[in-house]
Amino acid sequence: MLTSMSVTEQRTNVVNEGMRLAVFETGNPEGEPIVLVHGWPDTHELWSHIVPLLAEKFRVISYDSRGAGASTVPQERAAYRLSSLASDFYAVIDAVSPDRPVHVLAHDWGAVEVWEAAGEPRAVDRIRSYTSISGPNLDHLGKWSRSRLKKPTWTSIKQVLAQTRASWYTVTFHIPGLSTLRIKRQFAKGWPAFLEEFSDVDPALVTQNPTLWSDATNGTNLYRANIIPRLMKPRERYIDIPVQLIVNTEDVAVRPFHYEDTGKWVKNLTRNDIPAGHWSPISHAAEIAELTEKYIDSMTR
Repeated sequence: MLTSMSVTEQRTNVVNEGMRLAVFETGNPEGEPIVLVHGWPDTHELWSHIVPLLAEKFRVISYDSRGAGASTVPQERAAYRLSSLASDFYAVIDAVSPDRPVHVLAHDWGAVEVWEAAGEPRAVDRIRSYTSISGPNLDHLGKWSRSRLKKPTWTSIKQVLAQTRASWYTVTFHIPGLSTLRIKRQFAKGWPAFLEEFSDVDPALVTQNPTLWSDATNGTNLYRANIIPRLMKPRERYIDIPVQLIVNTEDVAVRPFHYEDTGKWVKNLTRNDIPAGHWSPISHAAEIAELTEKYIDSMTR
């Protein structure tokens, strides 16, 4: 049974492509290394409820992605391309675990980034397992949408329209002035209130990061640099590492049915559904930590 323990983090910096990435480590130095990757508009603090549940058994590493928290914030859109974010990921794991492959747990855009890294040939040697939450492989999403529209049925059309409606906010994020206005409106009552309304998260569980506003506005470059290129020209991205999908069945941003074709692209796929909204690492920390631990155990025994 998982138990929570108090943790003390050690911070280091890893430099990649001129970006300084703030890296945080805690937990059991002899344990299996697990790297936690956050999404938009979070920092590594997203995992604050999960880290204490993993720290007794695992060597836990997290980091602030470029453009967020204590890491370098590039201004140019091109710096947020998935290829560079995947390069950051490999720079971090090569620095913290050069001789041992790592397990990965990622959420939202962190999951999107790790999907990109998982499709590279070196992934089989560097990633032991990957648990993905609420962050699609954009190429797989593009292929899924095209397959549903190529041979349309009433169900497939409804699914594509539902995911399009859920992702409509990403269109506004491509327009600088409109994106700023939308973020101001969304966060007007504060981050805890937004998460309660959007993802049914208990506000008492939420700590608002001091860099939230700048992280949110800078992070819109993730959408501008990647969504249209990947969805318009999706690649065939086969994944040869073991992947666990934790699917939030009540996620209003990433609809569960778009994962229906993931097994076509992932050689070794496990799926676990939980009744949670988008920010499940906060609202359902214990469930996610338990599923992640069990999955890693299945990889290592």
